[in-house]
Amino acid sequence: MNSDFYDNLGKRVRELRISKGLTQDQVAKELNVTPGYISNVENNRTAMTLRMLIFYARLTGVSLDSFIGSIDSSYKETSLDNELLSLTKELTAAEKEKLIKTLKLWKES
Repeated sequence: MNSDFYDNLGKRVRELRISKGLTQDQVAKELNVTPGYISNVENNRTAMTLRMLIFYARLTGVSLDSFIGSIDSSYKETSLDNELLSLTKELTAAEKEKLIKTLKLWKES
């Protein structure tokens, strides 16, 4: 992992929390930590452990690899493929057909 990963982790934690409509207090309660810990993580004063990153990813509904996948571009590409695969597995057959039609139309434009 490069230093950019560590330098931007707090920012990504904050952005993901906000995008999911969660407060620091809500996240802290769910992760069984203090709101101060979450604040310290978001301000890069404290680094999350791998275990805590896993819990955070689950809480926010993202895969861990998509959350930390910005480590390098090839890893991010693979994580995006994995996330798409994971999401499409949850679709019904009819929804998959609609998605395929949509993707074909989008790709042609």
